[in-house]
Amino acid sequence: MHQARHRPRLIYRIHLDHGPAKGRRKGFTETDYADLLDAAHQQLGGPIVVVWGNLNTHVSHRMRQPVDAQLWRTVYQLPPCVPEFTSVEGFWSHLKRPLANLTKHSLDQLTTLVTTWLKRMHYWPGLIDGLIANTGLDFQPRSLSH
Repeated sequence: MHQARHRPRLIYRIHLDHGPAKGRRKGFTETDYADLLDAAHQQLGGPIVVVWGNLNTHVSHRMRQPVDAQLWRTVYQLPPCVPEFTSVEGFWSHLKRPLANLTKHSLDQLTTLVTTWLKRMHYWPGLIDGLIANTGLDFQPRSLSH
């Protein structure tokens, strides 16, 4: 998430999948995403702008309802097939590198380690700025000129 004239922030939620269950999603649901955006709004203390890819959960009718219901939330949908605009792969790359050769014996241990690295990434000078810059998207406020 990025606030104009403020340093960008990494706002995240850990989703634990405890194995297969009939009819249950493995990943985030529309409700999970809506809750994450609400938490971001509370943490940032103002309106937020979200730039989303075309994940089925992002473009579903169920997601459209909570997005449209909040005036403080503006969502821009990226066109299909533009992976270069998303910084998610850059985040994953920086997160997976320190985890690659570590053995964890439980889901709790892995969750703790991932959470620790996400917190470190949040305060890593320039990391989030660099990942956003690599997308080529311009988040600077525009001045109105006549």
